[in-house]
Amino acid sequence: MTEAPENKRSRYMEWAKLCSGARFNLATSGLTSVVTAEFPLRLEEVEVNGPGGYGYAPLLERIARHTGAPLECIVTAAGTSMANHLAMATLLAPGDEVLIEQPAYGPLLDVAHYLGAQVRRIERKFEHDFTISLGEMEAAITPATRLVVLSNLHNPTGALIPAETLRAIGGMAQRAGAWVLVDEVYLEMLFDRAPPFSFSLGENLSVTSSLTKTYGLSSLRCGWILADSKLARRIWLLNDLFAATPAHPAEKLSVMAFDHLDRFRDRARGLIETNRTLLNGFLDSRSDLECFRPPAGTVVFPRLTNGDPDGFLQLLREKYETSVVPGRFFELPRHFRLGIGGDTTNLRAGLERLDAALDEFARK
Repeated sequence: MTEAPENKRSRYMEWAKLCSGARFNLATSGLTSVVTAEFPLRLEEVEVNGPGGYGYAPLLERIARHTGAPLECIVTAAGTSMANHLAMATLLAPGDEVLIEQPAYGPLLDVAHYLGAQVRRIERKFEHDFTISLGEMEAAITPATRLVVLSNLHNPTGALIPAETLRAIGGMAQRAGAWVLVDEVYLEMLFDRAPPFSFSLGENLSVTSSLTKTYGLSSLRCGWILADSKLARRIWLLNDLFAATPAHPAEKLSVMAFDHLDRFRDRARGLIETNRTLLNGFLDSRSDLECFRPPAGTVVFPRLTNGDPDGFLQLLREKYETSVVPGRFFELPRHFRLGIGGDTTNLRAGLERLDAALDEFARK
């Protein structure tokens, strides 16, 4: 059955664009944006028109150096969102079975439904710190499974999937003739630890990521897909039906960003370390919130222990001018996603208002 036109949308993205803004915005999941004065801009090197073709060679070379992937295995895309769409659209036909984590980032589900896939779920339970049970995964992958979709770090909880788990999932999927797609846009927030990058863990594991979340460079729309070279070629050809030719000034600026990525990484590390201290102090003080605390990243996903979550979020927004992401967008309405990647002063003030709203809510 053809998807109804009114369902060809992302309700989460619609909310994020129209309703998430607030005086104290704790709804964003990435790092506060780099401003022009912080960017190593060489205006004389920016060009309006580029060579075209399948990828801008200097940018592909930077991504290859950054990820360790061969050039023929890299596809560039307009951010991680488009990268996910392209990878899923290449691998899925209407009626194909796709296994997606639960809770999940809403647009991953939206794309699967838009493509006409049959969606099945693998649960990541709060009681188990949102880990993935390999036994449950093995039972969930069937001969009909075409694709397994995961995020690492997990959106919305920040939970980490270890390398050995990813390798095992890749093996299960390969035996069933399926691919695994891992959205790794938050993974570089592990900084000094060794992130379990998926691409090297199995030939049927593909990866999406970008400069968006960790580096505060969302507007460059510098995303990429790492995939088997034959699959990468198929993705490039499919993209001719979507973006076709990217904005060349953004490609040039992305090359400049890669050439100074250590600067942006240090900026991110310092901000997140400072903000995580504030977050932990806040969570330590609240007995009315239950929260898995991830090893890294800019998001947490607390659960209200009592009361109507919609009523609480309305109070927080209307009286305390503070926004978080309602858990209904991640299929768990008692939760909300809280982002800590913003300006420290704003985060401190937002947490103070969140604290006051919880106190008032408890008195009702």
